Amino acid sequence: MANQSETTQDLLRTPLYPLAKELKARFTGFGGWDMAVQFSGITTEHEAVRNTAGMFDISHMGKFILRGKNLVEQLQRLVPSDLQRLQPGQAQYSVLLNPQGGIIDDVIFYYQGEDSGVQRGVLIVNAATTGKDKAWLWENLDRTQIDFQDLSTEKILIAVQGPKATGYLQQFVQEDLAPVKAFGHLDATVLGKPGFLARTGYTGEDGFEVMVDSETGLQLWQSLLKAGVKPCGLGARDTLRLEAAMSLYGQDIDDTTTPLEAGLGWLVHLDSKGDFIGREILERQKAEGVSRRLVGLQMQGRNIARHGYPVLFEGNIVGEITSGTLSPTLGYPVALAYVPSKIATVGQQLEVEIRGKLYPANVVKRPFYRAAKA
Repeated sequence: MANQSETTQDLLRTPLYPLAKELKARFTGFGGWDMAVQFSGITTEHEAVRNTAGMFDISHMGKFILRGKNLVEQLQRLVPSDLQRLQPGQAQYSVLLNPQGGIIDDVIFYYQGEDSGVQRGVLIVNAATTGKDKAWLWENLDRTQIDFQDLSTEKILIAVQGPKATGYLQQFVQEDLAPVKAFGHLDATVLGKPGFLARTGYTGEDGFEVMVDSETGLQLWQSLLKAGVKPCGLGARDTLRLEAAMSLYGQDIDDTTTPLEAGLGWLVHLDSKGDFIGREILERQKAEGVSRRLVGLQMQGRNIARHGYPVLFEGNIVGEITSGTLSPTLGYPVALAYVPSKIATVGQQLEVEIRGKLYPANVVKRPFYRAAKA
């Protein structure tokens, strides 16, 4: 998910905008779109997702459909993850990298399998980077062999998240959702119409993301609302993802940060795949170590460390906050920040400058919150 607040002038609107307007949602500019930031209140929406179920309009995100005889092989060159390990119905969270190893965007690739020698997949990207990602893919894929469809403005994408999300969604889906594992996906029948469902999300909870046509999406949103699923905005989406220590593109990761610096080493598969853009830089960082790391911070007291606030060690500025909030679930402020690797250890005491005063912070394990296993 990417960060980009904007004025309301010339912003795009998703097909679900009128329904959010009817519910008296508050809106904000985000990634070029006029998006609901909250409906009933950030804390109320946050708690609904943690305890029961909430739904988010994420139709602003980029949605690419890819087909080609060597699709996976071509995408292998653009990400540090080994996509050839994927079986049909499996997905991989990964990052597009530039030659410096910096993150162009974080993405999810859903591999749909092969039919008559043609491989198929869905690529979901951040809203603010959709144009940039599309240009990068066009530049680096052989377009004579790859069929590329951009459905970003055509499809509705709804995230239904929370411990009871599957039960709510199942009422409107013909196929049995229970066997679908985390990061699993399937073509399904939603309210009698074709849809694409994936057991993925950006909240730290179980749930599904559902891609359907506009008419079906409007019906699904209204059906879930009547069933008791709470509509949620970007505000709760941000507090939920931060508790789960999920990176926000444009704040916690960008084209100057590498996945090894950002704590995403688990998606870098140097040993099982060949060359890819940025590999040389990541190999060097793996061998020599990184100079900085993204860490989790727990603030002492109720003082919230916001994006851009300086982080100090022994009186010297050593980094800055990338994301921070008062955790509704935990009841205390948490934050993410890049600091030198030598002090990026759990238990390390640091300070954050907030409005000219210094406040103590401790490096803690990430994620700050982990959902209980069902």
